[in-house]
Amino acid sequence: MHEENKAAANGCGKIRSGAQNGAALLALMEKTGYSMVQQNGQRKFGGPPPGWEGPPPPRGCEVFVGKIPRDMYEDELVPVFERAGKIYELRLMMEFSGENRGYAFVMYTTKEEAQLAIKILNNYEIRPGKFIGVCVSLDNCRLFIGAIPKDKKKEEILNEMKKVTEGVVDVIVYPNATDKTKNRGFAFVEYESHRAAAMARRRLIPGTFQPWGHTIQVDWADPEKVVDEETMQRVKVLYVRNLMISTTEDKIKAEFNKFKPGVVERVKKLRDYAFVHFFHREDAVAAMSVMNGKCIDGASIEVTLAKPVNKESSWKQHFNGQISPSSENLLGFPNKEDGTQKSLGKPASLSVRLNGQHSPAPPEVERSTYPIFPGIKLTPISMYSLKLSHFSSAVMHLDYFCHKNSWAPPEYCLYSTTSQDGKILLVYKVLISSIADDSQSYFMPEKLCTTVEDAKELAAQFTLLHL
Repeated sequence: MHEENKAAANGCGKIRSGAQNGAALLALMEKTGYSMVQQNGQRKFGGPPPGWEGPPPPRGCEVFVGKIPRDMYEDELVPVFERAGKIYELRLMMEFSGENRGYAFVMYTTKEEAQLAIKILNNYEIRPGKFIGVCVSLDNCRLFIGAIPKDKKKEEILNEMKKVTEGVVDVIVYPNATDKTKNRGFAFVEYESHRAAAMARRRLIPGTFQPWGHTIQVDWADPEKVVDEETMQRVKVLYVRNLMISTTEDKIKAEFNKFKPGVVERVKKLRDYAFVHFFHREDAVAAMSVMNGKCIDGASIEVTLAKPVNKESSWKQHFNGQISPSSENLLGFPNKEDGTQKSLGKPASLSVRLNGQHSPAPPEVERSTYPIFPGIKLTPISMYSLKLSHFSSAVMHLDYFCHKNSWAPPEYCLYSTTSQDGKILLVYKVLISSIADDSQSYFMPEKLCTTVEDAKELAAQFTLLHL
């Protein structure tokens, strides 16, 4: 093992002085007792650590680390991440050149240590002017299945998936907003492990399998956002989904006040889901238990605790398709006059699975420009062949989303009004004719803007949130 460790250390010491780098890594291994092995483009420190007995730590113990300087290695990284707790394993992604690839995965022995690492090391200045990003990392066990016939029930979809893939645990199906007897044309399939999900994804590649005679869409569903237990213990807002479009906020408030009058502070309804705010947490928890599964206006509702969002960066960090139980502060859109910085138009990534459960945000889109040197070959390319991470605005995301679903491009209709101080205020209505027969075909935010660009961006954001 010592020889293997020595080879791993020396084999990746080409960026710093080879001898210095190898010596530093060997010194780290001797000091900690951890082993180090390089394989398949990554270098693994530990996993398990010395003296470890029993199975590896459970899900939720690993964090993703991005924006690592390319010439930084374990001898510098390990001391930093040990501040949060005992490291079970650190996996640093490596290039053939010997540089690291700018990111790593650090697994701690407990979930509490991982959460502490996120708290104290996210945006940590690891070198002068170099800030790392740290967020939770989860093995993905869930697939998004799109283009499913809308008349198929959960049991039919579950049985079909079990026929052709192994390790199916559950299927999550969302009813249509206007017709609860139909699904929304997609589902999420939960598997017993990441490996089972990966094998299923390969098996379900479009063209190789056509359930019910339809070509389906298959992709990874982003894992559900993880909120630390301490924060969730303070939540006093309920997320209510599967409501009828016609159900009013007053009706929802009255229904939730039935079990104990006067406990509801306010209700905010958005299409077929709502956020119910309570004065006290204990009343919210009690109401969740009583109201989950109840019928309101003929629809069986689902009730869970809402997951708080970071208000300062709600669009940038959480509009990754994460439209599950979160507070309604998803569309922070401050006015220019209030002096606050706008947060529009720079999402890190946006999943086309907008109603699903989702993952830690990937690193921000690189926005640098590069010179075109003489002789560089330029190849014609369609915008729709790119990945979502290449787009930096909601307008582009919406166009891409419509294309992926074989819908007509969105149409923007501009409206204006005059404020009390004489300013012209603008708002766009977005029309998507392809979905007119299935659900609401137009979307218009409830906020006015002072510029055309802001109005269009907000309208696109609002539409993506509600599709």
